[in-house]
Amino acid sequence: MSSRSDRRRRRRHHLALALTAAIALAGCADAVRSTPSPSGRSSDSMSAVALPPAGGRLDYQLGGAYPPAGPVQTVVRDRAARPDPGRYSVCYVNAFQTQPGDRELWPDDTLLRRDGRVVTDPDWPDEVLLDTSSEARRERIAAVLVPWVERCADDGYDAVELDNLDSYTRSGGALERQDNVALARRLVDAAHAKGLAAGQKNAAEDSEVLREGAGFDFAVVEECAAYRECPTYEQVYGDRVLDIEYTDNLPRTFAAMCADEASPRSMVLRDRDLEPAGSPGHVARVCP
Repeated sequence: MSSRSDRRRRRRHHLALALTAAIALAGCADAVRSTPSPSGRSSDSMSAVALPPAGGRLDYQLGGAYPPAGPVQTVVRDRAARPDPGRYSVCYVNAFQTQPGDRELWPDDTLLRRDGRVVTDPDWPDEVLLDTSSEARRERIAAVLVPWVERCADDGYDAVELDNLDSYTRSGGALERQDNVALARRLVDAAHAKGLAAGQKNAAEDSEVLREGAGFDFAVVEECAAYRECPTYEQVYGDRVLDIEYTDNLPRTFAAMCADEASPRSMVLRDRDLEPAGSPGHVARVCP
């Protein structure tokens, strides 16, 4: 099952317009390692991947790209946006549900159905769950997603973040965790083959399975400090946990959360709508 906070905290704004930025990112990672496939097999085509800077300051920009303020080292943006030149850049991909407005991109048999009707996310009714229940369907889903992952690499990103890994918990029993892990393994392998690190998004209770079964390298999480879930991720990913906290759900001051040793060092405070800089309500604060 997904953690109790996963369904209450997701907020994703996706750019429909590609933004102009410089393309190449180089030398911005503080660690590089060769990543074997989850099966343990090595591949000559698999590149070494650069991991996010351990404890590096983070900005999360799904609502629109902008130059970060202050000494930010890691930036997450939607796959339609360009990466931030000179910073470790993570490319967001909604991998297990359709994007709002993009349903026509998906073959009919990749959409999960119950009694002839598509199954949607209860919290995001304009997102349809993808049907990962068979190898054939997973391959048809991968035929759409793998080019998106590869485009992230071609655009100059360092890593990819795969969202909605826990869609099986919203499927009414039609999907199983192992179905999603199998698709995740396919996508992580594709990312590694292009030299991208792969980030698990949320799904705290599945972290160990996703790390061992799919080969994820780090985690991107929401409100783990607010819900005191960060140790669950850190037991698996160490200090490569990127945490987003939101202004409308702070159980204590952000300063107190930063001072808490249980909080990740890579933690940013954002407004719930992830507004870009200059917009009303925009908040983007990092720990000292």
